[in-house]
Amino acid sequence: FAGVDIVLGPEMRSTGEVMGVSERFSIAFAKSQLAAGAGLPSEGRIFISVAPKSKERIVDLAVRLEKIGYEILATKGTAEALEKAGVKVELVKKLQEGHPNLLDHLEDDRVALIMNTPKGKGARTDEGRIRAAAVAHNVPCLTTLQAAEAAVKAMEDLRSNGMAVLSLQDRFAQLAAERAAAEQSAAT
Repeated sequence: FAGVDIVLGPEMRSTGEVMGVSERFSIAFAKSQLAAGAGLPSEGRIFISVAPKSKERIVDLAVRLEKIGYEILATKGTAEALEKAGVKVELVKKLQEGHPNLLDHLEDDRVALIMNTPKGKGARTDEGRIRAAAVAHNVPCLTTLQAAEAAVKAMEDLRSNGMAVLSLQDRFAQLAAERAAAEQSAAT
């Protein structure tokens, strides 16, 4: 924008905020993830391991992911819930169960996205180690069902509609034109 100071204030320097803009939330979410360096994959294998309370809700997401071509990896409890719903799942051992586990799959570049709702906090838990490994291998890691739901919807919409890019200046001009048309219509 003309005349705008591009120097970030202290609040923006410390938070590292990004923004995704679209008429659809799903695409705005995908853009925000891309801007944050955690772009959603267009293909590949998705690792899912969720807390027991989340298993019922994750089933629908896994079914939808499988339908659009993703392969699903999961730990035992999650895999059992998904298989009951007819989802084809490759079983992956929990970290303390030995190998091959998720860290092995990450080392081999065999995971494109992680959906892991934590049961505990801190770096010593499996979840903490998974998050650290995801960052080290540049693999997006979603830790809430809300983020997983937004990601799946975004991945579906990206597959069917793609992602259009529009500058903020053009978007504001578009909104101004729409507002003017609406005001003119209301006046007549």
